[in-house]
This record gives sequence, structure tokens and C-alpha cells, in this order.
Amino acid sequence: MTFKEKIKKHPFIKKIVLWLLMPKGQARPRYWVKLLILPWVVKKGRGALIRKRIRFDVLPFNRFFLGKQSTIEDFCTINNGVGSIYIGHHTRIGIGSVLIGPVLVGDHVRLAQNVVISALNHNYEDVTRPISEQGVHTDPVTIDDETWIGANVTILPGRHIGKHCIVAAGSVVTKDVPSYSVVAGNPAKVIKTYHPESNTWQRISA
Repeated sequence: MTFKEKIKKHPFIKKIVLWLLMPKGQARPRYWVKLLILPWVVKKGRGALIRKRIRFDVLPFNRFFLGKQSTIEDFCTINNGVGSIYIGHHTRIGIGSVLIGPVLVGDHVRLAQNVVISALNHNYEDVTRPISEQGVHTDPVTIDDETWIGANVTILPGRHIGKHCIVAAGSVVTKDVPSYSVVAGNPAKVIKTYHPESNTWQRISA
């Protein structure tokens, strides 16, 4: 049994550890975590760059990895509190974007500005209690290699976006996106697909 599993098994110890890492009811880690723990937790490839003006809510009990020659631009929010975040090589996370784990982003991916990718959902089923007291559940989000996500896109929990896809600006992704597709709208729907036999992108008729 790992140290992490031992902590999870004892609710009282878990409560103390969480209090030491971040104030109650908050997602941002305490300042000492940033100073003393993050240098050991944050893994970066050669040439990877995290801009200074971001909100970096990274905690030690889940993974964070940024691949080589990848960049997280200013004003982003990165949160691995409920799940690991893996960002591949030669990938750019655009200005003001939000990633809440567990999220896996592949290689050569482009996120434009203000993209929201959240694998977290709040529980709500018990109508006798406030939603804020019912905890959360997660469903991982995966974005495969070479995909381009347009500005102001929202990707909901559990979605898988395939290889070499384009998600048009302002779209809300509520379903999986097959590889070599262009999707647009709210909810996002496939409007073009690549046909290897003709080597062309063809529009889907309405």
C-alpha cells in the first residue's frame, strides 16, 4: 500500500493533510506548498515553459506533466486537485484557458484563448442538501495528438476528442469527437470529415 493510499484510508489523517495543503473550502494550495513541494511534483520536459501570470493549483497527490517545447500561456488556471494533468510535447495552452483534471492532452495540440476543459462535476442528486456539500465526481477528458481547439470552447467531463480534429470557436463539446473531424456548435456536431480515399475534407450534409 502506497503512502497516498494509507492517507486516503484514514479520514481523520486525510482531513489534516488536506488542511495542511490548502485552506478549508479553497482550491488554491497554501504558499508553502508552492515553495517547498511543487519543485518536486511539477515535471517538465526540455524547453517547456509555464508563464508567470497563471493560477497554478497543483497539489502533490496527483501528477502534473508538461512535455518538451510545450507552453502554458498567461492567465491560465491549472488544477490537478481531483485528477492528474498530462500535457504532451509541442503543445500550447492558450491565454486564459482552464484545465481541471483528470485531463490528458496529446502532442502538437493547440488550445486557443479561454478554452475550458473540466473533468469535474458536482453531485446534486440529494435535494435535501446543498449541492456544495455533496462532493464531486470526475470523468477524464482526453484530447489526442494534432488537434486544434478554437477560442472560447468548453469541453465537458468524459469527452474524448480524436486525432487531428478541429473544434470551432465557441463550441460546447458534449459528445466524443471522432478522429479527423471538424465540429462546431452548442452542442458540437460534426460538420466535416476527412476522406483518405479522395484526400479531401468533405462537409456533412444537414
